[in-house]
Amino acid sequence: MKFTAFEIYKYSIPTEPFTIATGTMHFAQNLFVRAHTDNGLSGVGECSAFPMIVGETQATCYEMAKDFAAIWKGKDPLQIAERMAELHLYTAGNYTAKSAFDLVLYDLAAKHAGLPLYKYLGGEKRKIVTDLTIGIDTPENMAASALKHVADGFTILKIKLGKSPEEDIKRIKSIRNAVGPEIELRADANQGWSFADAVYTLTELAPYNISFCEQPMRTFNDELLPELCRLSPIPIMADESVYTHRDAERIIRNKASKYINIKFAKSGGIHEAGLISKVAEQNGLTCMLGSMLESRLALTANVHFAMAHSNIRFFDLDTALLGQLADPVIDGFRYNGMELEITDLPGIGADVDQAYLDKLEHITV
Repeated sequence: MKFTAFEIYKYSIPTEPFTIATGTMHFAQNLFVRAHTDNGLSGVGECSAFPMIVGETQATCYEMAKDFAAIWKGKDPLQIAERMAELHLYTAGNYTAKSAFDLVLYDLAAKHAGLPLYKYLGGEKRKIVTDLTIGIDTPENMAASALKHVADGFTILKIKLGKSPEEDIKRIKSIRNAVGPEIELRADANQGWSFADAVYTLTELAPYNISFCEQPMRTFNDELLPELCRLSPIPIMADESVYTHRDAERIIRNKASKYINIKFAKSGGIHEAGLISKVAEQNGLTCMLGSMLESRLALTANVHFAMAHSNIRFFDLDTALLGQLADPVIDGFRYNGMELEITDLPGIGADVDQAYLDKLEHITV
């Protein structure tokens, strides 16, 4: 099987504004790729650029995608490790753009095998329950959002923090008082605190029963994470500090977190995400599977991946619920309350409505 052509789309999705410590996103800066082969199979992939985190935009992903397509044209998509190695040799980083092409490979491989992706990856169906994220706002507005989500049946809430320690404490206090003691709360500072602020804030948040806190500090403070883990009464989860399995090995070696958050857009897709999961499992660390602002297409691939990795026990796959104002995905997983359910269609089992794509900027390579 050989690649014959790649369709590349600036796959923008309008959203309600979503604010984290490092900035606000006003639309999903996604990229969609459909690759064709000489045996009639086509594979799809999607990535979601989040420039404040990964340093990539939709525009940079689009330009890199043209080069990736040219590199792969005429080559065998079933040689997954070889194809991804070619992209890594071509450019350092650019993991978000790479992740869309990685999904294309796995979609084609599973379709070629006649299997849904989770079975191709050696997994089996299990219950996948996501949290729901509350973006940064006033304590009162965040508490009101929390109450609404709880009324809708969500029992796990992820709270974005990282602006002002005093305001962050008020945010958590307000939310906990509103939803009561039974709702699970998770915190995510998105690198927003200094070391001193992290120690202070996490200590002050201890009475509010927070399951863990993601990425309290900037990655250039990673050498301080072991000490923060020692001082913090709330477990630390490394997110932006772990892009690849080499990062995971470093964090684990330094005893710098209790948990690791895996995201395709950080790691370059399924291939590298699997290596991170393996390293974590070998060292006894539980993982979360997270997301940026992907549509249900890439999220479906995430669900398949989760079903093949039992040490992934936390799920933050709610992006299609975070104010996306369009859902052009055909098939794919569906939300059943907090639970994510997939079909047994071959491959990822999802595509994007061509009528929606036709309105977007695109190119064929």
